Amino acid sequence: MINQLPDYNPSGVGEINGNLFGLPFDYESANLIVFAVPWEVTVSYGAGTANGPQRILDASTQLDLFDFDNPDGWKQGIFLVEIPQDILEKNHYYRTLADQIIERLAQGKPLTDTPDLTPILTEINQASQQVNQWLFTQSQAAINQGKQVAVIGGDHSSPLGYFQALATKYPNYGILHIDAHADLRDAYEGFEFSHASIMFNAVKLPQISKLVQVGLRDISHDEVQMIDQSHGRIVAYYDPAIKQKLYAGTTWIDICREIINHLPENVYISFDIDGLDPKLCPNTGTPVAGGLELEQTFCILRELVNSGRKIIGFDVCEVGDAEWDGNVGARVMYKLANFMELSQR
Repeated sequence: MINQLPDYNPSGVGEINGNLFGLPFDYESANLIVFAVPWEVTVSYGAGTANGPQRILDASTQLDLFDFDNPDGWKQGIFLVEIPQDILEKNHYYRTLADQIIERLAQGKPLTDTPDLTPILTEINQASQQVNQWLFTQSQAAINQGKQVAVIGGDHSSPLGYFQALATKYPNYGILHIDAHADLRDAYEGFEFSHASIMFNAVKLPQISKLVQVGLRDISHDEVQMIDQSHGRIVAYYDPAIKQKLYAGTTWIDICREIINHLPENVYISFDIDGLDPKLCPNTGTPVAGGLELEQTFCILRELVNSGRKIIGFDVCEVGDAEWDGNVGARVMYKLANFMELSQR
């Protein structure tokens, strides 16, 4: 596939050509390279997010390309690298092994009981690290060619390798994290690279100077303590507190501006789809009642761009294995891509 931009009609029927939104770009001609990470080995509730990238791809050609914030955003060039089937196959294999560990822990029994499951845990952690390294290498290569990068998970453990790649380019950046969960658990269920540990692992990177979390409503005591003791490095906007402010008459736009004021110049967006009201993502891995409307999240991003800050990368994770979830996930991907391009002008 080569760039057929001069002859491309953005109002035409979406072409099923293997690329997101049916756009006519390849790796060379695109500005934004998207990597799919079909990995959900450590999910502890609902499964299916490993198929999220395919669901987003399938739904994406149904989207109209006019964007109210960036009507010509599609012209930047967006290209989805082929979904790595070897990672998807390994995911299925290690997911079965992880089930044994999760079940043992749910029974309140140690992994060292017969049969000893600690070697399996080690194997899973090594496999997850290999996926991180793969994404780091792919992302860094694209960045070195002057490309922008985005990631589609999989579960929320997926983008860690990209965080690490960005840390080699940016000495200081922040993460705007939209999620129902804080993901600040230390090796949840023993899995070093658990979906519930992604932000715990992220803040190990000194280059990540700020983590601003929005929509949290399912959280542990230890995570709240970590936030409270972070000396302002981690800022949490809990969903109940957000709602209480709205009910009291505070405007959403004022809350958005307050959120954005915590962030540095360079900002990464980590968008867990379960940050939204689960009516929008009912098949996500760990749905939680409450949450944000889609346009509320876009309002935050709009204010981020209006503030003059630069979006340097993003991920969309935890999209469920269902057509509706893929539809919503595709819209989030397209909006983030267009906001990122807009912020870099």
